[in-house]
Amino acid sequence: MHGAPDHPDTVRNKVITERATEGLPLITVTPNGGARGWYSNWVNPGALGRQNWETFHLDQLIPLVDANLKTVATKEGRAISGHSMGGFGAFHYAEHRPDLFSYVGSFSGDLDFNTEMRAAVVGSELLEQYGTPAVAADAVFGSPVWPFDGVWNEQSAAQHVRSLRGLGVAMYAGDGGDLTVDPVLAVAENRVRQTALVAAANLTAEGIPYRFADYHDGSSWAEGCTGKHSQQACLQADMNDFVKLIMKRLRHP
Repeated sequence: MHGAPDHPDTVRNKVITERATEGLPLITVTPNGGARGWYSNWVNPGALGRQNWETFHLDQLIPLVDANLKTVATKEGRAISGHSMGGFGAFHYAEHRPDLFSYVGSFSGDLDFNTEMRAAVVGSELLEQYGTPAVAADAVFGSPVWPFDGVWNEQSAAQHVRSLRGLGVAMYAGDGGDLTVDPVLAVAENRVRQTALVAAANLTAEGIPYRFADYHDGSSWAEGCTGKHSQQACLQADMNDFVKLIMKRLRHP
């Protein structure tokens, strides 16, 4: 699952997945999640019309893939992962439908809808670089302001990890490294790492095993990774590690 305002068919997304899965008996599906779709059925889409991304992916896309490709069409044959917005999407989908997936992975995902992450979501709704026309601040999850923020609380992935019991769980994040170098990407990674820490604490409290690759400035994680958000070297290492994990669990034809 790609991030915002990314697209599934960028060269980077293709390269990362193809390198990590080369020679392995895997079918990889990278669906369109919209530049700001947030892998959710929107509450107030307005003039855009229905934006039912969750319904599209879980109820339409997965059956389409299983009907047309040689898959193992059960949760034992299926894993889900994503980057940034897509990391939220992966956890969100796995929490809503644990019957569909055996493993879930977040690569620098926006896992906890704290004040900072709410601002990021609202920014994706209001800023033109995430798509035109812009939409209202309450389009995806409704009002972000208490006491009208019930949908935000219901959808905050880090707060609902209990339903991941029995699934393999993996999270990956850096701390931004040197915050004076590429400060926007550095701060972005630093803050999403905090959401992973919240998810990790809640997983621990629930007694659910997980892997958290907390690689800080990236120097020990991969060559060229400096712990920033959306760095290809970091994401390649994330995906390489995740693929090794799922290959130990997935059932193969």
